[in-house]
Amino acid sequence: MPVENRLIPAYANRLLSGTALALALAFAHVPATAQTRGLPDFSELVDRVGPAVVNIRTAEKVKVPEGQAEMNEQMQEFFRRFGIPVPNQRRGAPRGGGTPDEDGPMRRGVGSGFILSADGYVLTNAHVVQGADEVIVTLTDKRELKAKLIGADQRSDVAVVKIEATGLPFVQVGDSNKAKVGEWVMAIGSPFGLENTVTAGIISAKQRDTGDLLPLIQTDVAINPGNSGGPLVNMRGEVIGINSQIYSQNGGYMGISFAIPIADAVRVADELRAGGRVVRGYLGVLPDDITKEIAEAIGLGKPQGAVIRSVVAGSPAEKAGVEGGDVVTKVDGKTVDKAADLRRLVANVKPGAKTTLTVFRRGATKEIVVTIGEDERSKKPGSEGSAEAAAAATPSAALGLKVSELTEAQRKDLKLKSGIKVDAATGAAARAGLREGDLILSVDNVEVTSAKVFQAQIAKADKTKALNLVVRRDDVTSFVLLKPVP
Repeated sequence: MPVENRLIPAYANRLLSGTALALALAFAHVPATAQTRGLPDFSELVDRVGPAVVNIRTAEKVKVPEGQAEMNEQMQEFFRRFGIPVPNQRRGAPRGGGTPDEDGPMRRGVGSGFILSADGYVLTNAHVVQGADEVIVTLTDKRELKAKLIGADQRSDVAVVKIEATGLPFVQVGDSNKAKVGEWVMAIGSPFGLENTVTAGIISAKQRDTGDLLPLIQTDVAINPGNSGGPLVNMRGEVIGINSQIYSQNGGYMGISFAIPIADAVRVADELRAGGRVVRGYLGVLPDDITKEIAEAIGLGKPQGAVIRSVVAGSPAEKAGVEGGDVVTKVDGKTVDKAADLRRLVANVKPGAKTTLTVFRRGATKEIVVTIGEDERSKKPGSEGSAEAAAAATPSAALGLKVSELTEAQRKDLKLKSGIKVDAATGAAARAGLREGDLILSVDNVEVTSAKVFQAQIAKADKTKALNLVVRRDDVTSFVLLKPVP
């Protein structure tokens, strides 16, 4: 036993010595840069970009039903006794009371933005300023300036506001197309109203299809309500995205966030500044992704392209000869991998321009020349960009939904007594799985007989709970839980 006790330490020493030698040899082959590289320091970037990031506060007049404008004095006393802020009071009013807003109660919001130019153009999210009657921009030097809404495009979730000031610090715009998965990025914004909050992470993925038109940048940067509209910055101090969405089951950050690529955002912003609206191309088809099984069965090979489910009567597609069952594989030579690609490529074509579609039909490839029309949603001047339009936004728009009525002929053809059609699904609606062409039959167990009924039901729903929708897609009916995001 004594011999054994002496042998164990000796064996351990030899083992440790061998391990140390192995580690030394291993590190001898590691490049010096890998050994010395540490975590990045973002302080210089904050000093450079921070002054151009702004806090955005909004106020929207709330329509109060007649007879409910004034709170019962007894109820006010109940709130005061338990230290609860009295609802519908002016921002900053004394706790337990205060003077109501002169024009009635106001719904308040907070978001972020960043200055594009020294003369005061500010880029943010459309959902930050949607419906606002007043927009206040707070600079890092604590100046508060009233902003004018230049334009807001709901489909891309991009908005431009203007403040009257000169000589302002502004951001440097980078190239989001050159951003790489795995590179460090930083966000600056006002989560929960906490101004100039800096968070950092890496780009997790690119080309994420969570919206109607734009493929988003996915990151693990901490983004929370109030960060919306703030910049996503690379290590060169360039803005490569607008922080826009989060994936969440509880309304807060869960490790996944999304940003609008700055290349797309600037293109939209330029159109908003030029005309207050975004003009998009229109083809007139209902596209869908093609599965591997179908691609093999029809002789296409790999599952690439957008299969046309239906063609709108009188549309540019019908006039050009596009048929249901066609698989569009290219638009003007640009590859179409999935249905979302077709929608985006067509939307970027100027109305009136001729576009060549490469189509796979009945085992053969052919080319069809189409004269692209103009999307009805952008025809009316200011339909998406004006403050009046933003103020009149429907309850469903806040969820990322655009819907329309079904005609009697459509209902008869679909054998439906009621229901409405989804024209576009972005934001929360897209994350719930809704997409263009879906039919909404009921909401929270109430039959949807018209778009008006649908909007009314959403408006009175509990904003803390998910909406229960019955949705029909093709011949399949299913339940969809639509969770509002703050």
